[in-house]
Amino acid sequence: MREPTHDIIVILDFGSQYTQLIARRVRESGVFCEIVPYNRDLAPYRDRPVRGYILSGGPASLSDPKAPRVDESFFATDKPILGICYGMQLLAREYGGDLVRSDSREYGRAWLTTLNGHTPLFAGLPERSQVWMSHGDSITRLPDGFELIGSTESLATAAMADVERGIYGLQFHPEVVHTTHGKDMLQNFLTDVCQVSRDWTPASFVHETIDKLRERIGSEHVLLGISGGVDSSVAAMLLKEAIGDRLHAVFVDNGLLRKNEFEEVTALLGGLGINLHPVQATDIFLDRLAGVSDPERKRKIIGNTFIDVFEAEAAKLGEIKYLAQGTLYPDVIESVSPLGGPSVTIKSHHNVGGLKDRMAMKLVEPLRELFKDEVRRVGTELGLPDQFLDRHPFPGPGLGVRILGDITAERLRLLRDCDDIFITELHKHRLYNEVWQAFVVLLPVQAVGVMGDERTYEQVVALRAVTSVDGMTADWAVLPSEFLAHVSNRIINEVRGVNRVTYDISSKPPATIEWE
Repeated sequence: MREPTHDIIVILDFGSQYTQLIARRVRESGVFCEIVPYNRDLAPYRDRPVRGYILSGGPASLSDPKAPRVDESFFATDKPILGICYGMQLLAREYGGDLVRSDSREYGRAWLTTLNGHTPLFAGLPERSQVWMSHGDSITRLPDGFELIGSTESLATAAMADVERGIYGLQFHPEVVHTTHGKDMLQNFLTDVCQVSRDWTPASFVHETIDKLRERIGSEHVLLGISGGVDSSVAAMLLKEAIGDRLHAVFVDNGLLRKNEFEEVTALLGGLGINLHPVQATDIFLDRLAGVSDPERKRKIIGNTFIDVFEAEAAKLGEIKYLAQGTLYPDVIESVSPLGGPSVTIKSHHNVGGLKDRMAMKLVEPLRELFKDEVRRVGTELGLPDQFLDRHPFPGPGLGVRILGDITAERLRLLRDCDDIFITELHKHRLYNEVWQAFVVLLPVQAVGVMGDERTYEQVVALRAVTSVDGMTADWAVLPSEFLAHVSNRIINEVRGVNRVTYDISSKPPATIEWE
């Protein structure tokens, strides 16, 4: 398969949950990058235009003999290197510095004072700025050839550099928004140190991806699981451009969709000019989920059942070798380590960790290395209408992971009605596009209430609305109290079986956006 001709930044993954966010920041700057597990053979990159390396953070301590390390031959490279957190500590150790295990790990906000203003990494930055620290080990002696370029109140060695060789280390996360000038630091590394070409754009992604799809798929047919959301709709448009009518888009009613969603989305998708196959499969999903309350089991059951439905549909259509999905980077990083790396599983996504071990069809995932904001830009490039691009994310398991506990027809009715009120009011008050995602969760508890002169003992629901860019981090949305009171009043008055409404004010991390 033809490889892109862009300059490449290789990110070595040591298990950080932010590795994908580093990639997003790099690509946000118009630079192509790839994530590679720390233990992967880098020989295939020798003949490619690699311009530099970034070593990610990770949960390990170098005081542990089993801590991840790269092969010593890596450090013979003449390419620039940026080490972040664990990556910085690894650089210090490999180049001859000394480290000590800290008594307590420091994680959170701190103030960085730059000690060498002319260092290329900090060019144009203020002398003092906020950073997001992360360390359990501390560097007590710099390697020969390195200089101290940054400190915080509690950490003497917060940044180091060997400017001549283009090697830098940061004991904080420049990729997160809490590091106020982190984006500038990364751009300085890319532009001034690595001197990369900034030519990776949505247009180039579309052109190259269509070429790759045509080359891989050839004259075969592809079945795409489509939901009408941003991800699967953009994947559909890419495949339509690549293979035309040999794309078969299957929209499944799994019984876990929102109120009237199957009918509305079917009509919406009809305007895209793709081969659409609506499939009614409510009974098989709900039968398999009956009595299941564990969220991981739910996701795996839903994922396996989707595949069963897709394979049955493929059998009706003839011999179809490929199954396409709108899988994104956040799905992958929360389910399994990217590309076989060491990241910890947060939860299985129905279209990643929930897939069968063996399937009759081969997977095609054209968006697997993109974040949500990148997908929207690609959708705009493809001419996808705003009604697709502006939709909030909706998980493949649907309401199945927004009902905590058993899934029943009555509990689905309650949640659908509550969610419909919340989303309707967000649109009516012009707040829908002000939040990244909003939904209602049905809790597995009941509470005492009073309606009229009668005592009630009914269900509790939680409203959830967050602001985010890519789904990797999120803050709870500060919605007007009058609006929340209005929504609560409507739900309690109109949805029989609910007598209490709460609002979730948790951010990600430490919480996830979805409750399951």
